[in-house]
Amino acid sequence: MAASTLVPLQEYLETSYRPDRDWIDGEVKERNMGEGQHAVLQKFFTLLFGTREQQWSVRVLPEQRVQTSTEHYRIPDICVTRRSAPFEAIVHTAPLLCIEILSREDRMSEMQERVEDYLGMGVEIVWLVDPRRRKAFVNDALGLREAVEELTVPGTAIRVAVTEVFAELDELEGKAGV
Repeated sequence: MAASTLVPLQEYLETSYRPDRDWIDGEVKERNMGEGQHAVLQKFFTLLFGTREQQWSVRVLPEQRVQTSTEHYRIPDICVTRRSAPFEAIVHTAPLLCIEILSREDRMSEMQERVEDYLGMGVEIVWLVDPRRRKAFVNDALGLREAVEELTVPGTAIRVAVTEVFAELDELEGKAGV
């Protein structure tokens, strides 16, 4: 289970955590991560968006600090901003998309708090990806729903087949073609 510690905002902003941590209402909160499945999917999304930054007019920022409100700083697994958005050391301008990859100890109720922070700051859509169950979900103004065939960002050319998201993981775990 992720732990938390009370820390003043300025100290949080001046400290390098490894891995980086969220800052919520004065508490520095560890994030669940570090598993192979998580790493494989994080690499997939980083490469996918990285190779299409020009085509999709986006910028991909893995594990980027995002200030979602005056009292909340989150670190999404993948943050995707519009290419036209200002480059910021800490993202204050609402990203186009935030992607969260569930780790073994993550719970959907905890993820929902993260999603609400992102949507509350103006993020258009959040993707939640569960590597163990091989499921992907989208959350936006319409609520949470499973993406059965494709993950998309409305109003953009961004489209990713759910099977493509899990293809490398299936191969590594001997589940290809299952």
